[in-house]
Amino acid sequence: MRSYLGIDGGGTKTALAVVDETGRVLAEHRAPTCYYLEAGSTEGTGLVARVLGEAIPTVCADAGLTPAGLDYAFVTLPGYGEASGDVAALDAIPAGILGHDRYAVDNDMVCGWAGSLGLADGINVVAGTGSIAYGQRGEATARVGGWGELIGDEGSGYWIAVRALAQATRMSDGRRTAGPLLELLEDELGLPSPWDLVELVHHRWGGDRARIAALTPLVVRAAEAGDRAAAEVLADAAVELITLVRTARHRLDFAEGEVVPVSYSGGVFQADLVRDAFRRGLEAGSGEEGYTITEPRFSPVIGAALAAAARAGTPLDEAARDRLPTA
Repeated sequence: MRSYLGIDGGGTKTALAVVDETGRVLAEHRAPTCYYLEAGSTEGTGLVARVLGEAIPTVCADAGLTPAGLDYAFVTLPGYGEASGDVAALDAIPAGILGHDRYAVDNDMVCGWAGSLGLADGINVVAGTGSIAYGQRGEATARVGGWGELIGDEGSGYWIAVRALAQATRMSDGRRTAGPLLELLEDELGLPSPWDLVELVHHRWGGDRARIAALTPLVVRAAEAGDRAAAEVLADAAVELITLVRTARHRLDFAEGEVVPVSYSGGVFQADLVRDAFRRGLEAGSGEEGYTITEPRFSPVIGAALAAAARAGTPLDEAARDRLPTA
């Protein structure tokens, strides 16, 4: 029985799954993040080697296999390809753990697309702490966005939260009429005064992007309570995410009138205000463009396992796919 390992190396955790050729999930495992480019990491690519060196043998043992017994592995890593000098080292890491060369390494955006669209031509946009769009059309690929919180990640949770915090400071100063946003932030964060945002965000949180991005649900609540500033930020986020998709479409040379499958994932899309605006905007402003917007079919880690089977030259058939757990 053939077996395939999929690895989704996300920014907050590393997910692994072993799947057999019938679509049965033999084992799953969660490990710490292997995002070696994250601020504060001092291990460099050694972090990837350490995390995978512990996680791969564990998930294989749970599946009743050895790493050497896997038919193929598809390893996706956050930050892969964003530091050219590290690519060769990252490419070499799995060989020492698996004991063979039946694997491929790529950026984690690929498993997001593979899972959401089941390896079909189309575009997947991710809006979580960061944001990125990735699509494939035949052999052509396109990445749009994903430049990090300081110079990009438009429409992401971090992007939304930072802009909402800026609007809250304007409300506090009187530069903008105060709305529910400021009061919600003060109440939920336990701030004696709005000025305590400075100490909280800059010092206690140290500007941590994940903690800042986690404020996005508060922004959504404020918008639902009628806060115009919060609603504007969320509407702008939807526009930015639409732009990622449209740009990827043009990069992939889809023809005018050709209907392009689009899927999405990430915590930002859990907000109805963003998701609905994204759908409406993409459909209403498409002109000669056509899109079919669908919810993700599989999780990213299952997408990685699907990609492993396909890259091995033995893609799972539709009956096997139907047995896989859906997203």
